[in-house]
Amino acid sequence: MTSAPSLPELVAEIRARPPAAGSTRIVAIDGPGGAGKSTLARTLASELGAQVVQTDDFASWDEPVDWWPRLLAEVLEPLARGDVARYEPTRWGGPPKPPVEVHPGGDVVLEGVTASRAAFRPYLAYAVWVDTPRALRLQRGLERDGADARPLWERWMAAEDGYVEREQPHVHADRVLRGDVPFA
Repeated sequence: MTSAPSLPELVAEIRARPPAAGSTRIVAIDGPGGAGKSTLARTLASELGAQVVQTDDFASWDEPVDWWPRLLAEVLEPLARGDVARYEPTRWGGPPKPPVEVHPGGDVVLEGVTASRAAFRPYLAYAVWVDTPRALRLQRGLERDGADARPLWERWMAAEDGYVEREQPHVHADRVLRGDVPFA
Protein backbone atom coordinates (compact mmCIF):
# COMPACT_ATOMS: atom_id res chain seq x y z
CA MET A 1 0.00 0.00 0.00
CA THR A 2 1.24 3.48 -0.76
CA SER A 3 -1.63 5.68 0.37
CA ALA A 4 -1.19 7.83 3.47
CA PRO A 5 -3.69 6.93 6.18
CA SER A 6 -4.60 9.24 9.00
CA LEU A 7 -2.95 8.49 12.34
CA PRO A 8 -6.13 6.86 13.74
CA GLU A 9 -6.40 4.70 10.60
CA LEU A 10 -2.78 3.61 10.87
CA VAL A 11 -3.14 2.80 14.56
CA ALA A 12 -6.30 0.80 13.82
CA GLU A 13 -4.49 -1.17 11.08
CA ILE A 14 -1.66 -1.97 13.47
CA ARG A 15 -3.97 -2.96 16.33
CA ALA A 16 -5.85 -5.28 13.95
CA ARG A 17 -2.68 -7.34 13.46
CA PRO A 18 -1.88 -10.06 15.99
CA PRO A 19 1.70 -10.51 17.15
CA ALA A 20 3.73 -12.50 14.63
CA ALA A 21 5.66 -14.43 17.28
CA GLY A 22 4.92 -14.61 21.00
CA SER A 23 2.72 -12.06 22.75
CA THR A 24 4.49 -8.87 21.65
CA ARG A 25 3.27 -7.02 18.55
CA ILE A 26 6.39 -5.64 16.84
CA VAL A 27 5.84 -2.70 14.48
CA ALA A 28 8.82 -1.82 12.26
CA ILE A 29 9.42 1.73 11.08
CA ASP A 30 12.11 1.38 8.43
CA GLY A 31 13.69 3.78 5.97
CA PRO A 32 17.01 5.41 5.25
CA GLY A 33 18.77 7.83 7.60
CA GLY A 34 17.12 11.23 7.86
CA ALA A 35 13.82 9.98 6.41
CA GLY A 36 11.66 10.90 9.42
CA LYS A 37 11.39 7.46 11.02
CA SER A 38 12.07 8.64 14.57
CA THR A 39 9.32 11.26 14.45
CA LEU A 40 6.79 8.73 13.16
CA ALA A 41 7.96 6.12 15.69
CA ARG A 42 7.52 8.51 18.63
CA THR A 43 4.02 9.43 17.43
CA LEU A 44 2.98 5.80 16.97
CA ALA A 45 4.54 4.71 20.26
CA SER A 46 2.56 7.39 22.06
CA GLU A 47 -0.69 6.29 20.43
CA LEU A 48 -0.01 2.58 21.01
CA GLY A 49 1.45 2.91 24.50
CA ALA A 50 4.53 1.17 23.12
CA GLN A 51 8.21 1.15 23.96
CA VAL A 52 10.57 2.12 21.13
CA VAL A 53 13.63 0.04 20.30
CA GLN A 54 15.99 1.92 18.00
CA THR A 55 18.28 0.19 15.55
CA ASP A 56 20.73 3.03 16.29
CA ASP A 57 21.20 1.33 19.67
CA PHE A 58 22.87 -1.51 17.75
CA ALA A 59 24.37 0.23 14.70
CA SER A 60 27.43 2.48 14.52
CA TRP A 61 29.23 4.53 11.89
CA ASP A 62 31.46 1.49 11.34
CA GLU A 63 28.51 -0.97 11.27
CA PRO A 64 25.60 0.83 9.59
CA VAL A 65 23.67 -2.30 8.56
CA ASP A 66 25.46 -5.52 9.56
CA TRP A 67 24.81 -5.39 13.34
CA TRP A 68 21.46 -7.18 13.05
CA PRO A 69 22.33 -10.58 14.64
CA ARG A 70 22.68 -8.84 18.00
CA LEU A 71 19.22 -7.24 17.84
CA LEU A 72 17.75 -10.55 16.78
CA ALA A 73 19.41 -12.41 19.68
CA GLU A 74 18.94 -9.75 22.36
CA VAL A 75 15.49 -8.36 21.51
CA LEU A 76 13.34 -10.21 18.97
CA GLU A 77 14.08 -13.81 19.99
CA PRO A 78 13.63 -13.20 23.75
CA LEU A 79 10.34 -11.33 23.18
CA ALA A 80 9.08 -14.14 20.95
CA ARG A 81 9.81 -16.61 23.78
CA GLY A 82 7.99 -14.37 26.26
CA ASP A 83 11.23 -13.36 27.98
CA VAL A 84 12.47 -9.90 28.92
CA ALA A 85 14.81 -8.50 26.26
CA ARG A 86 17.98 -6.80 27.52
CA TYR A 87 20.69 -4.90 25.64
CA GLU A 88 23.32 -2.21 26.01
CA PRO A 89 23.02 0.59 23.44
CA THR A 90 25.90 1.57 21.18
CA ARG A 91 27.86 4.51 22.58
CA TRP A 92 28.38 6.38 19.29
CA GLY A 93 31.61 7.82 20.72
CA GLY A 94 29.94 9.20 23.85
CA PRO A 95 29.66 7.94 27.39
CA PRO A 96 28.06 4.56 28.05
CA LYS A 97 24.28 4.52 27.91
CA PRO A 98 22.24 2.65 30.52
CA PRO A 99 21.13 -0.89 29.69
CA VAL A 100 17.64 -1.23 28.23
CA GLU A 101 14.96 -3.75 29.14
CA VAL A 102 11.91 -4.51 27.01
CA HIS A 103 9.14 -6.55 28.60
CA PRO A 104 7.08 -8.99 26.52
CA GLY A 105 3.45 -8.35 25.74
CA GLY A 106 1.77 -5.31 24.25
CA ASP A 107 3.35 -3.30 21.45
CA VAL A 108 6.96 -2.46 20.62
CA VAL A 109 7.98 -0.07 17.86
CA LEU A 110 11.26 -1.12 16.22
CA GLU A 111 12.55 2.05 14.59
CA GLY A 112 15.51 2.62 12.36
CA VAL A 113 17.49 1.73 9.28
CA THR A 114 16.87 -1.93 8.36
CA ALA A 115 14.12 -2.40 10.97
CA SER A 116 12.13 -4.52 8.52
CA ARG A 117 15.00 -6.58 7.12
CA ALA A 118 14.24 -10.15 6.02
CA ALA A 119 15.75 -11.67 9.18
CA PHE A 120 13.32 -9.65 11.32
CA ARG A 121 10.14 -10.22 9.26
CA PRO A 122 9.06 -13.44 11.08
CA TYR A 123 8.77 -11.32 14.26
CA LEU A 124 7.01 -8.31 12.72
CA ALA A 125 3.25 -7.81 12.84
CA TYR A 126 3.38 -4.62 10.73
CA ALA A 127 6.02 -2.72 8.73
CA VAL A 128 6.18 0.86 7.50
CA TRP A 129 8.73 2.15 5.00
CA VAL A 130 9.38 5.91 5.20
CA ASP A 131 10.42 7.25 1.80
CA THR A 132 12.13 10.65 1.61
CA PRO A 133 14.24 12.28 -1.13
CA ARG A 134 17.97 11.68 -0.73
CA ALA A 135 18.96 15.37 -0.71
CA LEU A 136 16.53 16.13 2.12
CA ARG A 137 17.75 13.13 4.13
CA LEU A 138 21.36 14.28 3.79
CA GLN A 139 20.39 17.84 4.73
CA ARG A 140 18.61 16.60 7.86
CA GLY A 141 21.56 14.41 8.82
CA LEU A 142 24.08 17.22 8.44
CA GLU A 143 21.86 19.62 10.38
CA ARG A 144 21.81 17.11 13.23
CA ASP A 145 25.42 15.88 13.08
CA GLY A 146 27.27 18.87 11.60
CA ALA A 147 28.87 19.52 8.23
CA ASP A 148 32.01 17.61 9.25
CA ALA A 149 29.92 14.43 9.28
CA ARG A 150 29.39 14.53 5.49
CA PRO A 151 31.91 11.72 4.74
CA LEU A 152 30.29 9.56 7.42
CA TRP A 153 26.83 10.24 6.01
CA GLU A 154 27.95 9.49 2.45
CA ARG A 155 29.41 6.14 3.56
CA TRP A 156 26.28 5.43 5.64
CA MET A 157 23.99 6.21 2.69
CA ALA A 158 25.99 3.89 0.42
CA ALA A 159 25.51 1.07 2.94
CA GLU A 160 21.78 1.84 3.08
CA ASP A 161 21.61 1.75 -0.72
CA GLY A 162 23.03 -1.78 -0.64
CA TYR A 163 20.44 -2.86 1.93
CA VAL A 164 17.56 -1.38 -0.09
CA GLU A 165 18.83 -2.98 -3.30
CA ARG A 166 19.27 -6.43 -1.69
CA GLU A 167 16.14 -6.57 0.45
CA GLN A 168 13.69 -4.12 -1.16
CA PRO A 169 12.01 -3.36 2.17
CA HIS A 170 9.53 -0.97 0.57
CA VAL A 171 8.09 -3.90 -1.41
CA HIS A 172 7.48 -5.88 1.81
CA ALA A 173 6.07 -2.97 3.82
CA ASP A 174 2.42 -2.83 4.82
CA ARG A 175 2.56 0.93 4.26
CA VAL A 176 4.93 3.25 2.41
CA LEU A 177 4.73 6.76 3.80
CA ARG A 178 6.40 9.96 2.64
CA GLY A 179 8.81 11.51 5.09
CA ASP A 180 8.91 14.87 3.34
CA VAL A 181 5.33 15.82 4.21
CA PRO A 182 3.79 16.15 7.67
CA PHE A 183 2.04 13.04 8.92
CA ALA A 184 -1.49 13.72 10.15
